[in-house]
Amino acid sequence: MNPKSLSLPETGTVRPVTLRLQDRLAAQLPKLVLAPTVIVTLVAVYGYMIWTGLLSLTSSRILPVWKFIGTAQYSKLLENDRWGVAVENLIIFGGLFILICLVLGVLMAILLDQKIRAEGVLRTIYLYPMAISFIVTGTAWKWLLNPGLGLQKTIRDWGFESFTFDWLVNPDMVIYCLVIAAVWQSSGFVMALFLAGLRGVDQEMVKAAQLDGASMPMIYRRIILPCLKPVFFSAFVILSHIAIKSFDLVAALTGGGPGYSSDLPATFMYQHAFTRGQMGLGAASAMLMLGGVLAILVPYLYSELRSKKNG
Repeated sequence: MNPKSLSLPETGTVRPVTLRLQDRLAAQLPKLVLAPTVIVTLVAVYGYMIWTGLLSLTSSRILPVWKFIGTAQYSKLLENDRWGVAVENLIIFGGLFILICLVLGVLMAILLDQKIRAEGVLRTIYLYPMAISFIVTGTAWKWLLNPGLGLQKTIRDWGFESFTFDWLVNPDMVIYCLVIAAVWQSSGFVMALFLAGLRGVDQEMVKAAQLDGASMPMIYRRIILPCLKPVFFSAFVILSHIAIKSFDLVAALTGGGPGYSSDLPATFMYQHAFTRGQMGLGAASAMLMLGGVLAILVPYLYSELRSKKNG
């Protein structure tokens, strides 16, 4: 027998196999790292969405009961006066909140874009409220707007006895207290979005417009702000999402009162699903809220995908 036929394989033939295994493991590593997040998202987000949708079709009350009754819960919901008040409040709150935040955000961004002194300090002051939770914001504004403790009492103590600011206990005006607190917290975030957009505008266009004799207000109105349409759209989507899901601010500031005059859909859903023992009705309100969010997100995602495809 030839001794050469019994020799061990050269080590050079083993290393390529090892390297191929390492390459395969390296290629699969991102999937392994992301797998827990994907599983949790599928179960805790999309899974519970499906579960809530199924509950909305049942007669569930305190506990889930899988007795399907079709869309009866939705019919009951639409006939509920409290739900009507919550939707009306959402229209008022959401409309004013989005509009005022956009206007203040643009104005503050334009102010800071002038390279003024202490820009960093002002930017920090404007952004600081966004670092606070809505629970803290609601509690602080509850003290400020309380007629017996806050603004009204302070001004009356200064000698203006006839001054009245009782919006917090006025059923017709309490929704505007929510607007004030929400705008105070979120307008700085909108300012940061627009400031980033302003700093990304091509300065050559601005200089060319200035050489043509255009004033700065006209430049902002005709050139700069039209370039920020994607920022406007993004800010609108984010603010709309905040408005639709607002719960903690209402819970801390007004508790939905007086009565249920400051209810929003999120507080309605919580009260009926977890306090009043009407889980099916609460699930139906949650699904309508989800529909409102999707009605905003789907056009946004469609426009983003379309712009990327065209680009």
